[in-house]
Amino acid sequence: MTKALSVSHIAAGLTAVVVGYSSAVVLVIEAARAAGSSGSMVVSWLFALGIGMGVSCIVFSLWYKMPVVTAWSTPGAAFLISAAAVFPLAEVIGAFVIAGALTFLCALNRPLMRFITAIPSNIASALLAGIVLPICLNVFVDVSQAPLITALFVITYIIAGQLFPRFLMMLLLALGVACSIWAGNLTQLDWQADLALPVWITPEFSVTACISLALPLFVITMLSQNVPGMAILKSYDYQPDHRTVLAGLGALQMGLGPMGGFTFNYAAITAAICMGEDAGRQREYRYLAAVIAGIAYILLGLAAGLVVTLFTHMPDVVIHLLAGLALLGTLQSALLNSMVQERYRKAALMTLVCTASGMSLFQLGAPVWGLGLGLTMVALEKRRSLSAHTAPLR
Repeated sequence: MTKALSVSHIAAGLTAVVVGYSSAVVLVIEAARAAGSSGSMVVSWLFALGIGMGVSCIVFSLWYKMPVVTAWSTPGAAFLISAAAVFPLAEVIGAFVIAGALTFLCALNRPLMRFITAIPSNIASALLAGIVLPICLNVFVDVSQAPLITALFVITYIIAGQLFPRFLMMLLLALGVACSIWAGNLTQLDWQADLALPVWITPEFSVTACISLALPLFVITMLSQNVPGMAILKSYDYQPDHRTVLAGLGALQMGLGPMGGFTFNYAAITAAICMGEDAGRQREYRYLAAVIAGIAYILLGLAAGLVVTLFTHMPDVVIHLLAGLALLGTLQSALLNSMVQERYRKAALMTLVCTASGMSLFQLGAPVWGLGLGLTMVALEKRRSLSAHTAPLR
């Protein structure tokens, strides 16, 4: 294996991690803070995620000799930012464990897997669009207080998105650091290179948190991360045993959830970096790129303290810009997919509007109501269509 390792494997693995990490780490930190995590617990979230993603990348890639790249759920983190604040931290942690158990059970239960994947993609995309839309709107929420910084980020996003799309978020992150240094937020910090330590929060379980947090987190992750991740593997003609991988990821989430490991799932976009020709000419050794990615994830997990120190001391305007711009591509794709099929457009629109509203009723959050309304409208439309086809001719 070491003889087959090449510069291409190392470059592809590190690129996948840097692109994925830089585009979403701010969302994970914001989700942890929204859930009521202390500074040490925020570090623990990134530690648990880094260790979990690293171990799963390495184990599954070596086991199947295929590039199996895992990640956290970026849409899941966006969901937690808006939904977790109303629950005690222990119940949020309990929801992570339940969501992991649902993934584990879904992987082992074919009928359940078929039921989840049978949810119309229009409704799933509308749900995702409704979750990320409020975060994307925050791109312009500080424009009156910080017009220069907002304009600088937006212009960079437009130009770099045309010239260097793969490294767009890395450039925006570098710009964010530069703006934070210019504002004086990072110059007086005491940078310490201590290894991150996990913090255990004993999970508590409630019916409300299960319905409002665990179930949507599971559905969002399955439909927006795992299903596309499996499709990308298939497109590159890699076919690991998905049931085994998903069961392993679910078990990993149950074990690391109390330390902040809120999701573990197939990577989608960044996974392709480790599967194409840039990851090595010999496709039978491209799994080494995923192994390198796993090692990099573990190192970032151990250095989580430095990462959290950096992002928690950035100005709010920079955090809003980084988070919102990172999700614009997701929002665009979700909006387009939600309106593809005409017969589902009204249901998808209802799902999107309800989810984006941020409403809460009977202690159930907007994503739950949005998904429920959308699926109800789909069922009624199917019933109407069936009645129209079976009605006797007069």
